[in-house]
Amino acid sequence: MKKRVLSGMRPTGKLHLGHLVGALANWVKLQKQYSCFFMLADWHALMSEYQNPQEIKEYVFDNLIDWLACGISPEESVIFLQSEIKEHLELNMILSVLTPLAWLERCPTYKEQLKELKEKELTTYGFLGYPVLQAADILLYRASFVPVGQDQLPHLELTRELVRRFHHLYKKNVFVEPQALLTEIPKLLGIDGRKMSKSYGNFIALSDAPEVVRKKTEAMFTDPQRIKKDIPGRPWLCNVYTYYKVFKPELAENVWHSCMRAELGCKDDKRRLGEIIVETLKPIQERRDKFRKDRRLLEEILFQGNIRAKKIAQETLQEVKVVLKI
Repeated sequence: MKKRVLSGMRPTGKLHLGHLVGALANWVKLQKQYSCFFMLADWHALMSEYQNPQEIKEYVFDNLIDWLACGISPEESVIFLQSEIKEHLELNMILSVLTPLAWLERCPTYKEQLKELKEKELTTYGFLGYPVLQAADILLYRASFVPVGQDQLPHLELTRELVRRFHHLYKKNVFVEPQALLTEIPKLLGIDGRKMSKSYGNFIALSDAPEVVRKKTEAMFTDPQRIKKDIPGRPWLCNVYTYYKVFKPELAENVWHSCMRAELGCKDDKRRLGEIIVETLKPIQERRDKFRKDRRLLEEILFQGNIRAKKIAQETLQEVKVVLKI
């Protein structure tokens, strides 16, 4: 049997190029090698969007459309909605009573999120405890691997610590101790040079129309010292050059030298990049339009995925309850 992989996304907004190169392209490869469970994490979304939760449901379907358009297959992978599997909250409750508060307070990602989403009120019990819910997500499906970037390793280590603590307390091995599938994630900054983020609104969405893509690309941050075309550029500092390396690597070296020699102006450079991104997104958007028109198909994909996910989640939780004698 193939080993299991668990990953997911919070449906809090439109998916963008960062999601494509940072997760979705990798998921498409992983589903060929592993038994993959991909979760639309709407409970996690609620933790930051609890003041305006009404859009989460529509973003669930919008994100699902993007997943399918990018090549995530309901035949090869289990695609499911977190809130439809009640066992997530049950196991979260059990794990939360075992989790020392200090483990959560030291989590670097928690502190980073508080800074990044400072316009939201996130000093809540639920948000502090979201790594425990993440642990429940992973452990319910006995996932052997979780695809993560280097910055997410502390979360996964907390999950492993909870596994060890559970096994030590109850003298029974129930869970798989998940390992990281470290992924080489290209560092794509937002069009303003900051971290690409839904909260900053500095991204190119997978669903953006060609004219929107071109407009956003023309507004991209470049080398701040290159105010005229005849000034040699510093491509290693240029956000546009980074995008070339990701979306058109065969042109990257030429762009590097043309920039260094002041042969290519930033304006022309960005226009060309805009066309490259438009062409990259074209087949995704064509598939996206087909899925967008068939809501019943989307609902059926989730319905079937939920059934498959729930069966495994129930088996795991039942075993946990037997161990705890509850």
